[in-house]
Amino acid sequence: MAQEIKNTPEQSAEVSKEEKKKAMVLFLSDSEEKEHFLSKANRKLLTDPLDDDNPITVQVLGICSALAITVQLEPAIVMAIAVMAVMAFSNMIISSLRNMIPNRIRIIVQLVVVASLVALVDQVLRAYAYDVSKQLSVFIGLIITNCIVMGRLEAFALGNGVYKSFLDGIGNAAGYGLILIIVAFFRELLGAGKLFGYEVLGHKGATLAESTGLYALGYENNGLMLLSPMALIVVGIIIWVQRSRNRKLIEA
Repeated sequence: MAQEIKNTPEQSAEVSKEEKKKAMVLFLSDSEEKEHFLSKANRKLLTDPLDDDNPITVQVLGICSALAITVQLEPAIVMAIAVMAVMAFSNMIISSLRNMIPNRIRIIVQLVVVASLVALVDQVLRAYAYDVSKQLSVFIGLIITNCIVMGRLEAFALGNGVYKSFLDGIGNAAGYGLILIIVAFFRELLGAGKLFGYEVLGHKGATLAESTGLYALGYENNGLMLLSPMALIVVGIIIWVQRSRNRKLIEA
C-alpha cells in the first residue's frame, strides 16, 4: 500500500508562498493589503512625477512629444489623456501578468500590450475626436515606443502590485501631460494669440484702428513660438525654474 507523503512545515510554508504568488494576479499583495489605498507612499506615486521626479524635466524622457504636438493646446491635452490611458492600463496588465511572463520575452510582451492599447485609443479618437486625431497624426502611434511608457513597465510594473502600478502609470502620465499643457499654453498664446482656437488677446485687424485688445496697442504675435525649437526653449525655462526652486535637482 502506498505510503502517504506529508510535507514538512518548511515545505508547507514554501508551497503556501508559491500559491499566494501565483494567486496574486488581480489582487493586492500582503504588504499592499495592510497599506491604506491612499497612504503616503501611494500618494507619492501620484505627486512626485508632477514635480521632483517629472519624466520630462527631471528624467528627460518624452522630449519628442513636447516638440511636435504643443503648437496648440487642444492636441496637447488629448495626447496627455491618451498617454495616461495607455500607461495606466498597460502598467496594470503587465503587473498582473508579471509572474507569468518569461524574462527573455518580457519586452515583446510589453510591446504587444502597449500596441494593443494604442490601437484602441487611436480608434476611439477617430470615432469621437476625428479632427484632433488628424492633427496628432502619427504621434498617437508613436506612444508605442514612448520611453516613458516602456520605462515604467520595465522599472515599476514588473516589480510591484497592480494597484501601485496603476497609480504609477497615472502619476507619470500626469507629469508628462502637465509639461505638454504648459508648453502648449505659452506657444499657442504667444504665437497665435489664441487658446483652444479662440482669440483671447483680442482681434488683429488690418490696421490698429480695426484691431482690438492688445493688438490695438501694437502687440504682434511671436511667430517664433510656433516653431519646434521654441518648444525646447520653453521646456528649458521650465527646467531652470524647477531647479531654481529645488536645488536638490541640480546635477553635480
